[in-house]
Amino acid sequence: MSKTTTEINASTLLNELKEANQQMEKVVKTINQVASQANLLALNSAIEAARAGEAGRGFSVVANEIKRFADLSLTTNKESYKLIENIQKKANEVIAVRTADVAFDTIDKIDRNLFERNCDVQAWATFNAIKDCLLNVDQKNQKRATNLMKNIVDIYEVYYDLFVMDTTGKIVASGVNQNIIGKNMSERSWFKEVLKTNDVHVTDMYYSEVMNGHTMGYSCPVRDDNGQVIGVFTTRFNWNFIYEIIDSVKISKDSELYLINEDGIVIASHNHQGILTKDLNQLQAVKQLKIGEKYGYTKEKIGGQEKIYAFCKTKGYNAYRGKGWSVIVSENL
Repeated sequence: MSKTTTEINASTLLNELKEANQQMEKVVKTINQVASQANLLALNSAIEAARAGEAGRGFSVVANEIKRFADLSLTTNKESYKLIENIQKKANEVIAVRTADVAFDTIDKIDRNLFERNCDVQAWATFNAIKDCLLNVDQKNQKRATNLMKNIVDIYEVYYDLFVMDTTGKIVASGVNQNIIGKNMSERSWFKEVLKTNDVHVTDMYYSEVMNGHTMGYSCPVRDDNGQVIGVFTTRFNWNFIYEIIDSVKISKDSELYLINEDGIVIASHNHQGILTKDLNQLQAVKQLKIGEKYGYTKEKIGGQEKIYAFCKTKGYNAYRGKGWSVIVSENL
């Protein structure tokens, strides 16, 4: 049964090449054994021909030819071993480079997605409905802001919720969770950072009890027409949409793919396991990232299996600087 296009990727084909190469190595070993036995046979034949004297001269010629062919086979096989070893090495190098490219492409797609989220919060903080509900907190303005934010959540689909706080930290309007209106966020680090820097602040990924899921918070100052900060507008990104990127990555069935935060903790994975619990700091690849390497791969033996661990660190995208995250991709050797 032939494989479909979706079942085939470069790593799979390269691993099949390596398997074929290993089969070739077995064939060469068999030829080597036959040549060695032929060499031994030629030696014994030469001894018997010498004992036979003149009568064995013809047999001696045959024995010499057998030895010549056996020696030629052994010499050729030595060259074949070198070629096989070189093919195996080159295949491993191609797998390593391809795997590193997968890591690069994945973190780049994540950066581009999160850059858009960074733009969203800044654009929406300028909407009149958002500013009006802070300048004049009444039922009409609150409802107008609520309807706007609810429509945004419904249209964009990638957000759990959007909400607005005044400069004291009190939530004055929410797109989805109306039960949080009136709560005070003044002690939250992200709220303090927005007021302190007068700029956008992005949290790391975390689990939110309020949103009942993993999320990221994008927060931005809301300014009046004179540029005075009158509040904070914030969004809660639905982390499940990062998995649309992760799940679309083509890797072999034995491969692993992880998105880790700056501390080396898994915040997304191809198998959706170990989120915020799995620590990858023991990997040499992560250690390379910690000392400043941005892109590359390591060869490591884990549980007796030699693997390539490719890595790529975020470089952000345009104005979005990234959160120091990296993608790690493994492939068996």
